[in-house]
Amino acid sequence: MQMFLRYVLNSVFSPGAVNPIKILGLFISMTVLSVFLDELGFFKVLANAALKKAGQSRKKLFYLLYTTVSVLTVFTSNDIIVLTFTPFICYFSSSAKINPIPYLFTVFVAANTWSMALIIGNPTNIYLASSLGIDFFVYLRTMILPTAAAGLASFILLQFCFENEFKQKMSVGITPAGHITSPFLLIVGILHLALCTLALSVSSFLGVEMWQVSVLCVLSLALWNMLYAAIKKRYPSEFIRCIKRAPWNLVPFLLLMFVIVVVLEYFKLPSFLYSLIGKGAEVFKYGVVSFFACNLMNNIPMSVLFSAVTQNVPQAQRVGAVLAVTAGSNLGAFLTPFGALAGLMWQKILRGQGLSFGWRDFVRYGGRIGLPSLVAALVVLNFLV
Repeated sequence: MQMFLRYVLNSVFSPGAVNPIKILGLFISMTVLSVFLDELGFFKVLANAALKKAGQSRKKLFYLLYTTVSVLTVFTSNDIIVLTFTPFICYFSSSAKINPIPYLFTVFVAANTWSMALIIGNPTNIYLASSLGIDFFVYLRTMILPTAAAGLASFILLQFCFENEFKQKMSVGITPAGHITSPFLLIVGILHLALCTLALSVSSFLGVEMWQVSVLCVLSLALWNMLYAAIKKRYPSEFIRCIKRAPWNLVPFLLLMFVIVVVLEYFKLPSFLYSLIGKGAEVFKYGVVSFFACNLMNNIPMSVLFSAVTQNVPQAQRVGAVLAVTAGSNLGAFLTPFGALAGLMWQKILRGQGLSFGWRDFVRYGGRIGLPSLVAALVVLNFLV
């Protein structure tokens, strides 16, 4: 028993890259940098501008939303983008007297597709890439084209799914007024996010771990906010609210899932699952299996489990298998609300707005978009690895 407990503790506090504490530090600190911009009204202003720019064209509204959300998601947090844009779309749709579901699902799909592009886009990206020692630049170089393929597929398929909706005209809707609460702090926040992303891309060349870079950037941002607040003789409320909004509920969840997988690994379950999946066509097998598996057990525990399973894959095919699981963990969020925590949070917001988008709707639309998008990503990935 003592040996077993030592094995679990050594795994949790491992000095290597697959350390849940380091992974949480990286993800939470990157989320704080995104939330800081949201607290200053940055995403609300962009959402407001995109909705107003559409005029009376529903198709233009779709194009603007998909493009804006995709670009923002690459550099920030997909969850924050979805949670910020959703209330705006609901309010706008009500005043324009249009069905909000096509535009809400567009935002959800765009955010969970383009979150694959950078290693920092999703905690599952971070965990899986870390399990193989893939750094920021190698991840970007390998995953940007599969992400673009999935993005193009989802963009086309969304238009087919909601073709009748997008053809119609709409009355010009009203959106809640958005404004930047502090232009100076916004510049500081954008610079911190940009410099952090740049530093992460070269961290392996500098011999610095990614979590150290992101945590240092958050500490610097906190210092800037406190200095600005001291000069203005006020409370540094922006950063304090960021800390309160950080995804702390992910900490016990990820740690628990990690411990469970370590226990399963101790009893050789990952090796058994590897034998079930079998050898050959690793990119396609692991991509498809992970896509469905995250809807049985959520994408975070699935990623933790499959990071152990892929350790059994031969070295030559391991990178492809791990990145295929990464694609499955992002795109699997389309199929059911249980596929990702973002889906469950998104459903809760919709219920609060008096809208219904249940499991049947998820499967009906998500199945049409998610699976073809996954195949597009895997085909391109298979050529690259």
